[in-house]
Amino acid sequence: MRRLADDLYYELIAASWPRLLVLLVAAFFTVNTGFALAYLAIPGSIENARPGSFADAFFFSVQTMGTIGYGKLAPATAAANALVTVEVLVGLMGVAVVTGLVFAKFSRPTARVLFSRRAVVAPHERVPSLMFRMANERGNTIVEAQIHVVLVRNETTAEGEPMRRFHDLEMSRRQTALFALSWTAIHPITATSPLYGATPESLAAAEAEIVVSLLGLDEQFAQTVHARHRYEAADIVWNARLADILFRDGRREVDYARFHDVVPLPARE
Repeated sequence: MRRLADDLYYELIAASWPRLLVLLVAAFFTVNTGFALAYLAIPGSIENARPGSFADAFFFSVQTMGTIGYGKLAPATAAANALVTVEVLVGLMGVAVVTGLVFAKFSRPTARVLFSRRAVVAPHERVPSLMFRMANERGNTIVEAQIHVVLVRNETTAEGEPMRRFHDLEMSRRQTALFALSWTAIHPITATSPLYGATPESLAAAEAEIVVSLLGLDEQFAQTVHARHRYEAADIVWNARLADILFRDGRREVDYARFHDVVPLPARE
């Protein structure tokens, strides 16, 4: 398993805000605890501190790292002043790193694309088709949006060796100039499709997955944004259609309450 320290900057940038804040708070308390213990190891290092008081040493460390300097607690020895110098340098570097990290997360545009929980297989233009939909949850517009859909499944080579293979699925519309509300992606299952002849049982046996990658330009920031989703075999509903979600109330809007709903097709006579 890849450790956090192997690529710390990437892990922190990719972390959610709650996780990042927890890590920063934990690091703050850990570093100040370490310096507090170092001050306690130097007898009489802090003026006006109670002898052996961890609390006084800890809060003196917090005041030093934050360059607060209330004046009541102060370094009393040359060793303590040397340790204060080291802590101030650590604090300055920490503030610089955290400032850059927070700014990078705030300034990085991200896509909030909602994918339907289910994909469906149903006739479209009289051709059996795999369909799923996406919606842009932000108030902005993603321009020149394009999707790449891949079927991943277990197969056996001519030599009898098992292999995880990737098959690109051709879409009836691979890109759109403006992605503002909803987009239904459609893959016709023709004779040339990797899904031709597939059944729910065969996809489950092959541990098949449909991996969707969306790429586009954020209209506000003019920077690339992306989103990714995957559907397992159990997430594909056969002989069903996606429920209608677009309605007009003066303007076109999306009914997100029905976004994930699917409607079974009527049984054929």
